[in-house]
Amino acid sequence: AGYLVDAEQPDKGVVFNGRVAEDFKLSSGSWVSVGTLRVELVSQLAPLVQDIVLTGHDRDEVGMLVFPSAAGAADAARLEQALQAVMRARRDAGAGSSQCPTRAMVLDMAPDADAGEITDKGYINQGAVLSRRAAAVQALYAHPAAPGVIRA
Repeated sequence: AGYLVDAEQPDKGVVFNGRVAEDFKLSSGSWVSVGTLRVELVSQLAPLVQDIVLTGHDRDEVGMLVFPSAAGAADAARLEQALQAVMRARRDAGAGSSQCPTRAMVLDMAPDADAGEITDKGYINQGAVLSRRAAAVQALYAHPAAPGVIRA
């Protein structure tokens, strides 16, 4: 997906705005723009997070599967506090449901390139991670909350 740099002067070009194929709808019908939200969250959680995969397709809430960086893995308590703080800050700022993750799970295994979780260009493959780690997604949304689920 993309948009014009200047709608009145299309010759100025198009700005890349994420991969539409990764976007999904919540049960409310709200679209989650995965590329945009993922980049914002990774930036807000730097240097504790290597990458994030967003969850929530046909669910009420956005969730995060979090791949910690070396710093985040070394200080799990700091990473948990940072995740809670980012989720609360987005909620308190009035971010809508499609922009406001409410739950997270820190994964203990890095993305596996051999399993297709990393593309040839070095990007996270959202679909492959969600498919390969379906049990983690189920645990993320379990009621009552599964061990390891971090809530805002």
